Amino acid sequence: MTELEILQAYWWLLIAVLGSALVFLLFVQGGQSMLWQARTQTERQLMVNSLGRKWELTFTTLVVFGGAFFASFPLFYSTSFGGAYWLWMLILVSFVVQAVSYEYRRKSGNVYGTRVYDSLLMFNGLFGCVMLGVAVAMMFFGAEFTVAKGNILDGSNPVISRWAPTHGLEAMADWRNLLLGVAVFFLARAQAAMYFVNNICGDGAFATRMRRAAGVNGAVFALLFVAFLLVLMFASGLRQGADGIFVAEQNIYLHNLLGMWWAAVLLLAGVVMALYGIFRTAFDRRWRAGIWFGGTGTALVVMVLFFLAGYRSTAYYPSVLDAQSSLSIANSSSSLFTLKVMSWVSVLVPFVLAYIAYVWRKMNAHPLTPSELHREHHQY
Repeated sequence: MTELEILQAYWWLLIAVLGSALVFLLFVQGGQSMLWQARTQTERQLMVNSLGRKWELTFTTLVVFGGAFFASFPLFYSTSFGGAYWLWMLILVSFVVQAVSYEYRRKSGNVYGTRVYDSLLMFNGLFGCVMLGVAVAMMFFGAEFTVAKGNILDGSNPVISRWAPTHGLEAMADWRNLLLGVAVFFLARAQAAMYFVNNICGDGAFATRMRRAAGVNGAVFALLFVAFLLVLMFASGLRQGADGIFVAEQNIYLHNLLGMWWAAVLLLAGVVMALYGIFRTAFDRRWRAGIWFGGTGTALVVMVLFFLAGYRSTAYYPSVLDAQSSLSIANSSSSLFTLKVMSWVSVLVPFVLAYIAYVWRKMNAHPLTPSELHREHHQY
């Protein structure tokens, strides 16, 4: 491998790590989608305060994930974020209303009451998870765009990447994309249930319902994810040859998985850990560490999905309109000089992860209980 290829593979690894951290932290959105299940106002306030301690971590990771793509694979950034803007704007709006809701939900002078903001949190919990899953699925099943770098000289429309008029909305009509999106939604709910069991003290009716919710949502997620994996393993894709030409290949992701034995091991380990965390939480009334097993397993599985999409010269963003417009880590990355410079900046990634771990530990120093609600420094 050349130095440029090594740096491209390294940056794709960082993208995979940040993407896996983002999906793990979507338990916040999963928990927001469960607010309607609270049976009392105290339960709902406990859930909101528990999630309110962590929502900024999800937002921070989402921003860093986008920034890493901008630095390392700018052609993808401009193609996806600049072309499929309706999809990404809808995702952004759902996260903006989340931030507004946590800020103003219980602020003095709130003329809307808490129910309006709770509804917005639930909207973000459902829509944010599903649409992020749809956006990731486009990396396997493609999107309606073309890329022509010569367009930059077109004075009337100097846009390298051009999309179908729907600008990303068409992705929502592909059942395969929705399959992953709905699977991510139920995964986030299962993780949220495990998080509540871990973060909110008590072995009463609330904890019992959350354990049941972990099992039910985990079972639905498992069925949907197995269905997605079967569809993915037998899907066709594009592989870039040494001449830069993309060639269609049947069962490309199955071939990638078999060609990277270590990825297959990580996938198996991740699935086992995630299911262990979910179902032991559901059936062991004394066990509260499910979020760590489930979260670690989720991170491993998501990393493997990124590996399957980008490594082995695979088109990680296929074009369904023009195969040769597809993006791979080879043809969409920054220059060798930029990747070298940014590799020094990448030493900040461990600090981002350490920041998440530190904030998590500080905020979890005192698990929430109903009697301590009034002692919270800030109630969301």
